[in-house]
Amino acid sequence: MPDPHDEVLCDLVLPCKDEGPALATLLPEVPAGVRVVVVDNGSTDDTAAVARRLGATVVTESVPGYGAAVHAGLEAATAELVAFMDGDGSFDPADLLPLLEDVRSGRADLAVGRRRPAGRGTWPWHARAGNALVVAWLRRRIGMAAHDIAPMRVARRQALLDLGVEDRRFGYPVELLQRATLAGWRVSERDVAYRPRAEGTRSKVSGSVRGTVRTARDFSRALRRTRARVAAEAATRTPTGREVA
Repeated sequence: MPDPHDEVLCDLVLPCKDEGPALATLLPEVPAGVRVVVVDNGSTDDTAAVARRLGATVVTESVPGYGAAVHAGLEAATAELVAFMDGDGSFDPADLLPLLEDVRSGRADLAVGRRRPAGRGTWPWHARAGNALVVAWLRRRIGMAAHDIAPMRVARRQALLDLGVEDRRFGYPVELLQRATLAGWRVSERDVAYRPRAEGTRSKVSGSVRGTVRTARDFSRALRRTRARVAAEAATRTPTGREVA
C-alpha cells in the first residue's frame, strides 16, 4: 500500500465480494501514490477487515451488483483520476501506471486494459466467447476502439459522473463503453496481464457457464437500454444540437 505522504496519482476502486484472501496479497502490490477504495458488496468473509488492516478505505454498498459497487466507489473517491479493477488478484496493479499516464497527459479520456491471459485456464472459454461477441458488436455498430470490456480502466472522476452510466449490474462496463464512444471520448488501450485469481476465491462471472450466461444477459440489457436512451435524446434535439422546446 502507498505511503500516506506520497503524491496522490489516483484513487483505485476495487469492487469486492468475499475477496479477503485476494486482498491480502493484492493490496501490498499497489504502487505508491495510488489510494485504494474497497467497496464491500455483501461479503460474508473478512474482506472489510483485511482491507482496513492494509490501509484501504472501505465503503459498504448494500445493493448487490458490480455496477452498484463501482458507482459507490466512484462517488466515494476524491482524487481527480479514478482507476478501477477487479479485487480478485487477477490483475497486476502496476499495469495501471501506463493507463494513468495516458489520461494524465491528455492523450486519452478513457484508458483501458486489454486482457492477455498469463496461463491456460485463466480465462474460461465461455467467458472469453461472451466477451468477444459483445466487443465485436460494439466495434462494428458504434466504432468502439477497445478490444475488451475494460475490467481495468482509468478516467477522470467528474467526467465519469457526468457520463451518467445507470446500469448497476454486470452491464455497467458495456454501458460505459457505449456512452464514452458515442460521446466522442478518446480511448487508449494497453495490454495487461490477466492472472489466475487468488486461491480461496471464486469468480462471480466466469466461474461457471451459468455465471457467464447471467452476465451475458446483463450485457444485452445494457446494450438495448443505452441504444434506446441515445435515440430518445437525439429525438429531442434539432440539427444544431439544441434541445427542442
